[in-house]
Amino acid sequence: MKLIDVTAKFKTDDDCLDYIEAMRWPGGEIGCVHCGLIGRISKITREKGKNKRTRLYQCLACGKQFSATSGTIFNDTHLPLTKWFMAIALICEAKKGISACQLQRHLGVNYRTAWHLAHRIREAMQESGFEFLTGTVEVDETYMTPRKPRKGHPKVKKQEEMVVLGMRQRGGPLRLIPVKTSRMVHIEPEIVKHISPEATLQTDKAMTYDIIGKRLFVNHRMIDHIRTYGEGENHTNTVESAFSLLKKGVYGTFHKVSIKHLGRYCNEFSYRFNRRGEQLAMFNETLKHLTRGEVLPYKRLTSPVSES
Repeated sequence: MKLIDVTAKFKTDDDCLDYIEAMRWPGGEIGCVHCGLIGRISKITREKGKNKRTRLYQCLACGKQFSATSGTIFNDTHLPLTKWFMAIALICEAKKGISACQLQRHLGVNYRTAWHLAHRIREAMQESGFEFLTGTVEVDETYMTPRKPRKGHPKVKKQEEMVVLGMRQRGGPLRLIPVKTSRMVHIEPEIVKHISPEATLQTDKAMTYDIIGKRLFVNHRMIDHIRTYGEGENHTNTVESAFSLLKKGVYGTFHKVSIKHLGRYCNEFSYRFNRRGEQLAMFNETLKHLTRGEVLPYKRLTSPVSES
């Protein structure tokens, strides 16, 4: 759904609640989120108050009350649903991502709220199903470590490498996965996990891929990047174009990301890349994941312990 459609369709929280209800209960009959009973539900309308939904339901069987946002990430949020919907649309439409500062200006919230909001939406940008990549699959890795300072600039302390493994099925999906290093011990398990053994592996002539190709794949094609970028179908240009988009987002939009959150940014870019021609479907799918997914607490985001 495009931003102009979101602003026109969701002008109030009630409009947002109508949409969430239709998504949670597509049949039209409200079901109790506690006991699962459908039909025997009483509707309660109350005056709008601080952090309170105007629309409440009570189950006549178990007696418990609930709303359309009960059991979702929106249940305890202090942010109006209209701003949530606006943020989802902005992030889904931003080809190179949108920074928390820009989100802060668009939504009129403080930086901490915008940053937390963006990460919760990124957390929802995950593939719902898993399928092996088939056909011709291009594989390569890229380094996301901050660039070296120019001559005359003060030196910065050495940082841990940030490596992203890219796998792109030609005419199909892209997967961007952070790995600890570009060594075989970290590359091979991801290739085994995501690529069908019957696929044609397309890589450069790095020794790591040469060994993996001989060990795991019947069909393995390599391109010598020292000599040329491509020879007909023998190239890795499509996965490298995805790397280019990721780097433009990280360096140009976010400027800097931490290793702890790199996986979430990779999910965002691959998720958006795979749905680049389906704005409405992307908005709906992201919203559906938010209504079903677990809450991502601020404490977990700011914890010094790295995520696995």
